[in-house]
Amino acid sequence: MIQILLIVFHFLFQGPSSNQDLASISLTVSNCRSNQGMVRILIFDQESGFPDNRKKAIKSISLPIKNQGSKIAILDLKPGKYSISTFHDEDENGEINKNPFGYPTEKYGFSNNPRVIFSTPSFEKCSFELKANQVKEINIDLR
Repeated sequence: MIQILLIVFHFLFQGPSSNQDLASISLTVSNCRSNQGMVRILIFDQESGFPDNRKKAIKSISLPIKNQGSKIAILDLKPGKYSISTFHDEDENGEINKNPFGYPTEKYGFSNNPRVIFSTPSFEKCSFELKANQVKEINIDLR
């Protein structure tokens, strides 16, 4: 159902794509600590800059939180490989807060929900493939 609505929305408001068929992501971020602050999302199409360099991300999105989560439809993406990083910016300072040892004190997450032990997961571990005309559902559970 979401896929059909996204395609109809895209066609009605943005017209058919030129030269190539684009893809979309239906992103759900859950498990925020509270409804305070914002969910910050970075989308990357390359390893360089992943997971936290906003300048190298192809999209940077900030969302309000409702029911300890956020949802968004991200339209008009070229087919290809992507990785997503996100965090709950409780104090809305635009950065993930860390303790003196460098470990995040605000909840964070990545596409594919990889296991995080001592270091940030790689772009490859978090990556997924988008195909032409696809609406991919991605669910990220913050930890």
